[in-house]
Amino acid sequence: MTHTSHSVTASLPRRIVAGVVGGLAGGLIFGILMAMMGMLPMIASMVGSDSAALGFGIHLMISIGIGLGLTVLFGNWLLTSYPRGLVVGLVYGAVWWVLGPLIMMPLMLGMPLFVVDSTALLSLVGHLIYGAILGTVAVMILAKRR
Repeated sequence: MTHTSHSVTASLPRRIVAGVVGGLAGGLIFGILMAMMGMLPMIASMVGSDSAALGFGIHLMISIGIGLGLTVLFGNWLLTSYPRGLVVGLVYGAVWWVLGPLIMMPLMLGMPLFVVDSTALLSLVGHLIYGAILGTVAVMILAKRR
C-alpha cells in the first residue's frame, strides 16, 4: 500500500512522534547488531566508559535524535510513500554512516578519519538497516489520518 498525499501535511507533533518511534525502532535493531559485534563499549567510550549497557543507551538517544532530524525537517516532502520512505531511509542511513563512524566518532576518540575496514562495512550495513526501518516506520506514522 502506498500513500501519497502532497496536499496534506503532517503536524509537527506527528512528525516528532514519527522521528522518535522510527528512530527507536531502527536503533533497537541496529543496537542488537552492534551488541552482537561487540561495538557498544566503543560507543560508551565517547563519554569515558566501557559499559555496553551505557553504549546501548547512548546509541538509542543518538538514534532518536537522528530520526527526529529526518522527520521534523523533511518528513512532509520526503516521506510521502513506503517506497520513497525506504529509499530516503537508506540514503539517510548511508549519510549518517559517513558522518558518524567515519568522521564524528573518530574525531571524538582521536582516531583516523575515513577508515573503511571490515568493522566500518558492518557498520554501513547497520546504518542502512537503521535507515530503512526509520523511513518505513515514519511513513507508517505520517500516513495515518492527518
